[in-house]
Amino acid sequence: MTVLRLVGALLLAVLVSGSAPTVTPTDEAAIAFHFSRFSPDRATVPAGVPIHITLNNDDPIAHEWIVGPASIHEVHRKGTEAWHEGRPNEVSVPPYASRVTTVVFDQPGEFAFVCHLPGHEEYGMKGLVTVVSNSARVARAS
Repeated sequence: MTVLRLVGALLLAVLVSGSAPTVTPTDEAAIAFHFSRFSPDRATVPAGVPIHITLNNDDPIAHEWIVGPASIHEVHRKGTEAWHEGRPNEVSVPPYASRVTTVVFDQPGEFAFVCHLPGHEEYGMKGLVTVVSNSARVARAS
């Protein structure tokens, strides 16, 4: 039910603003894969906290969600691993399916998330997670 509320809030934000929403610092996020794009393509999360991410693939083709530093993406751009399982920051999602993963970002910073299936990144299937310190999160909440 919480995921449905979050998705509903994101959809309302899109309708009101006319653009893709940015997820504010939270312990939960939902990212949709639609027309080989991520929505939203930006998220802000706190460091050192488990972040529960629901990945919803609305497309008739499989996608993947890989998040991390540039070195992770370089490996996947050149790699041959067709399916990702067992690593929370590397998730494959079949067509019309959902997956839930939990990621902990230890340090503040910016980390790209990308679908590295052939041609998907070049088409624009990428986004950015901004990780803020817990003290920044507390300051924003007060």
